[in-house]
Amino acid sequence: MYLRQIAANVLKRVRNSTQSINHRKSINSFSNLLSSKTSFSYKYGYGKSSSRVNHKDHYLWSIIVGPAAIILGENDNAVFASASNDSGTETESEGTNTNGLRKIEDGSVISNEHTSKWRIFTDNGREYFVQGKLEQAEKFFFSALEEAKKGFGDRDPHVASACNNLAELYRVKKAFGEAEPLYLEAINILEESFGPEDIRVGAAYHNLGQFYLVQRKLEEARKCYEVLYLQGKEQDAEVLIQESIRILEMYLKSNNLEEAEKLQRKILHIMEVSKGWNSMDTVIAAERLALTLQSAGSLKEAQELLQRCLETRKTLLPDDHIQIGANMLHIARVAMLNANRLRRIHVSEAISELDKAKELLCNSTRIAQQVLKKLRNQSWSRQKAEVSEETRRHGRAALVILMQSLETVGLVELAKQELQESMFESERSISDSPEVKVEYLSCLKHLLSLISDKAIRETQLSGKVTSQELNDEIKRIEGEISNYRKRKTLR
Repeated sequence: MYLRQIAANVLKRVRNSTQSINHRKSINSFSNLLSSKTSFSYKYGYGKSSSRVNHKDHYLWSIIVGPAAIILGENDNAVFASASNDSGTETESEGTNTNGLRKIEDGSVISNEHTSKWRIFTDNGREYFVQGKLEQAEKFFFSALEEAKKGFGDRDPHVASACNNLAELYRVKKAFGEAEPLYLEAINILEESFGPEDIRVGAAYHNLGQFYLVQRKLEEARKCYEVLYLQGKEQDAEVLIQESIRILEMYLKSNNLEEAEKLQRKILHIMEVSKGWNSMDTVIAAERLALTLQSAGSLKEAQELLQRCLETRKTLLPDDHIQIGANMLHIARVAMLNANRLRRIHVSEAISELDKAKELLCNSTRIAQQVLKKLRNQSWSRQKAEVSEETRRHGRAALVILMQSLETVGLVELAKQELQESMFESERSISDSPEVKVEYLSCLKHLLSLISDKAIRETQLSGKVTSQELNDEIKRIEGEISNYRKRKTLR
């Protein structure tokens, strides 16, 4: 009951929020990730679909809509519930079909003129879609939806199947305003038929979430995946994270750091709740947020996050793992930025930050060199052709980190030298001021008078300063003060 209320609230929030948000045109297509094969089925059950999404194929769309149909879609390849008539052999073998229909869960069979038309129109729409004739396909899928309502009833799962078919076609056509209400209607019907905890409802929410992600409507997508998470489908909910990372890259490329930071905080929160900090996925999410904070100038929080990432990596990875070296390189760069901020107000603290950066860079350099040495030894002990691509990739990463660490060490040394020179220049400029010289001259004369005193003269001074040296210094300072006053008079 609780999950039903949550799902209803989320669906209501999605509807309300989408009314106030303008539709955005999708910038990038997923053509490079499309599958070369398209599956069509109107079989009952789950068929080929799966509620689990592989991390390497996180753009997969899987929709399961009721006992009447399965809809599988992948990116811009819409896949529709099929009403094909090629199931004759299955009818004979399974004994559960009547004229191409399967029994619904209550054991009854629905077959009439409209259900026959639904099957034919769905078949025709599918064929036209495969041929790329979207206008003709749209007409048949629209007619199939009408016939499904007349033949099965307005709230039958077959109608949800037809809604999804038409919604998928509109999605491919980028007619998002027409697709959205069809997705929502399908979810409503499936919830009424099977309850909010049914896998088919979860899969429909998954598809709606993907639909919003295509349009970069992240908040609406997040609400859909809340339902999946409450259903216990954590891996399905992680699709939101994977898609969010892709959209995050768009934000970063467009220098939209504010939106990127908001999205990364959501990603990190999901990872903390689902996996905790004893997971490399959480570490990577935190590191990405830290780098965005660094770019936005939030150096303190960035440094704290990176430090926590380093501590976690040290517990999860070997001491000489290249990721630890990369983590140290990131922290060193933040320390350099801190030093740059402090150089005008606290020079000594700025130098301290640079010293920390140098120590980190020396360690990252050492780790990168160790990784490269180990890879070289492995390469020499094997034939060149036997070296795996993963080994080569680790070698390239170590080489890049080594070069970047060495370059950054050079920058640290230059920055430190500049700070030390600025300290010397600052001290010299202070001592050169006429006011300071006047006070200095007064102190010298007072010291000379003390040395001239018999009692003091008999006491050996620690600095072994003689009267002659003091007289010479007094004359030099008096000359400098006199020259300054002459220049001031001429002005």
